[in-house]
Amino acid sequence: MAGNENNYNAENIQVLEGMEAVRKRPAMYIGDTGERGYHHLVYEVVDNSIDEALAGYCSMIDVIINADGSLTVKDNGRGIPVDMHPTQHRPAIEVVLTVLHAGGKFDGSNYKVSGGLHGVGVSCVNALSDWMKVDVKRGGRLHHIEFSRGHVTKPLEVVGECGAETGTSVTFYPDHTIFSCRAFKWETLCARLRELAFLNKGVTIHFRDDEGEAHHEETFHYDGGVVQFVEYLNTNKKPLSPVIRFEGEREGVTGMVQAEIALQYTESYSTLEQTYANNIHTIEGGTHLTGFRTALTRTINKYGADNKLIREKDNISGEDMREGLTAIVSVKVPQPQFEGQTKTKLGNGEVEGIVASIVSDRLMTFFEENPQVARTIIEKTLLAARAREAARAARESTRRKGIMDGLNLPGKLKDCSEKDPAKTELFLVEGDSAGGSAQKGRDRATQAILPLRGKVLNVEKARIDRMLANAEIRTLITAIGCGFGEEWDVSKARYHKIVIMTDADVDGAHIRTLLLTFFYRKMPELIEKGYVYLAQPPLYKVERKKKSDYVLTDGDLTQKLLTLGLDDFEVKTKGGETMDREKAKEFLTLLAEIEATAKMVEERGFKPEELAVDENAQGSGASMLRKEISALAGYGYEAKDYFGGELKKLLDDVRTQGKQGLSISRFKGLGEMNADELYDTTMNPEKRYMKRVKLEDAVKADQMFSLLMGDEVEPRKRFIEENALNVRNLDF
Repeated sequence: MAGNENNYNAENIQVLEGMEAVRKRPAMYIGDTGERGYHHLVYEVVDNSIDEALAGYCSMIDVIINADGSLTVKDNGRGIPVDMHPTQHRPAIEVVLTVLHAGGKFDGSNYKVSGGLHGVGVSCVNALSDWMKVDVKRGGRLHHIEFSRGHVTKPLEVVGECGAETGTSVTFYPDHTIFSCRAFKWETLCARLRELAFLNKGVTIHFRDDEGEAHHEETFHYDGGVVQFVEYLNTNKKPLSPVIRFEGEREGVTGMVQAEIALQYTESYSTLEQTYANNIHTIEGGTHLTGFRTALTRTINKYGADNKLIREKDNISGEDMREGLTAIVSVKVPQPQFEGQTKTKLGNGEVEGIVASIVSDRLMTFFEENPQVARTIIEKTLLAARAREAARAARESTRRKGIMDGLNLPGKLKDCSEKDPAKTELFLVEGDSAGGSAQKGRDRATQAILPLRGKVLNVEKARIDRMLANAEIRTLITAIGCGFGEEWDVSKARYHKIVIMTDADVDGAHIRTLLLTFFYRKMPELIEKGYVYLAQPPLYKVERKKKSDYVLTDGDLTQKLLTLGLDDFEVKTKGGETMDREKAKEFLTLLAEIEATAKMVEERGFKPEELAVDENAQGSGASMLRKEISALAGYGYEAKDYFGGELKKLLDDVRTQGKQGLSISRFKGLGEMNADELYDTTMNPEKRYMKRVKLEDAVKADQMFSLLMGDEVEPRKRFIEENALNVRNLDF
């Protein structure tokens, strides 16, 4: 029953205005209050500088993660106006930073195109920041103003002279009472800033991290723009064509629409299409993507038919024509219409026809001038079409046999009794032995087991027909229940947790990577919806005084032994000062890291004691070893103290002491665990530790799968050589 209506009146109607509205419902404005929203704050500020660049007034942007965790964005644009606003009767900069839907992007005179057309960008950042400080160079003077949670704390004042320089500097510290995230991630911001530099050729974006120990620094500047973007995306792929670029503009409903497209075909079987509207990554596509696809299909069909390369019976689809394609479609629209506040899909209807017209004209001209390239693309398209037809025939055949219709589940699948997919889990288990243990130990109501025999097919190197001919792949598709290809429907997933559970060794890691490749390339929506997980089985069983404990990694075991061993040791700095327990543990952990790096350096034929002090030595782990050795200074020690044996002995003694009274056994595989052990350590929801697979950076993911699982051997070899010394849990 509802509450007493007499207690519900006008006084209960809360009207939120301005900054209070943003702080009350932050997710409405920035998507969420987790990691994504935290970084979205940066994008909103940087977008203002990019808008200045689009208008032709900015060429340099600096982004700095400061030592205190705040972030600064500086540009050499015109500077936010500081004169008095005619109707608000306060400085324009104050209006821009404290009033929603206020800014210079609405009258169309200063910014012909802009990403921030919702007008809530930087004022939202201000509202959601514990504090914000802004400096403006304009009119020969340096102006300064400060805010806290959207309200002015230090009014605008002139604090110096700046000569002819202009620009804006915004420094803000996110409000940690609102955000669950606590720090900016270098990799996340790097991806977006690199993207912006590609899309705005000639603009220089300098990015520096002064907070972390690594002190990263990188500069992004691409005179080649989207051409270099495509080349970057295809770093680990073998090209079939040069990068084809064209641009054009047409009059739209609200003004001139500009389009810039770059595309390249490679020998891979996957497609990567990145679309942007006014620099905003429209991850759901929209009218510009539809226009591009329509024109691509129409142009290839027409050129192929006119030159007798494609016959009517070839039955080519648009999907066939996009196999192996990497494309960037970037449009600039005066008044973009985005579907949803987070701007992930472009809705302007006229853009579809404009993009289609530009692509059709320019691509046909390119084909006519480069007939051999056109022939190569069409030959790949025809092969893709034949493979698709073969796959369709295979699907029909298996469906007639009842293998892929979802009603006749594979015999080796041990299903659960619960039918609500939100409550069920599917464990993909390596081998029949582990499958047997998992089957016996599972919760039969909610946990299904599918044992996989041998290594799954590497779909990065296989077309769809070969993939569907593979028994393990067909079994996977059937068990999951979403169908495949044209019949794909993620809503039909039979389990909302699909758990990859493999041995904690090299073979297990390989099988896990093969399965992740399959899900990423062929069923990406499962990852996007958060349905794919990685089980974390323990590597060791440690028994002490009739009590058992399980340890996930070698590093965790070292930490356990050091913790136990410290009970009987006193650790001192070189100066003789006794370390407290926490500092002693950190010191011993550093010694263990040096030991592991030195061992791997030695195995590659180098002398670690020489690399550790040779500032000119590169590769083979030299920089990592030097960094770890230099950290000894914080405890008063140096390289000779470690390589002289004094500190090595201390580490060995503490570790040996930690082993006293322990029985340590190592699991080589899941099959070595009995049913109860496997359930308690890896499957029991109350005790287990699992990792959810997330897709944070689609570009980086695409490059990594191409690098590790593709046909190109040399890039993979280089990657392994360069990163071998970063491995800490490799099973030998």
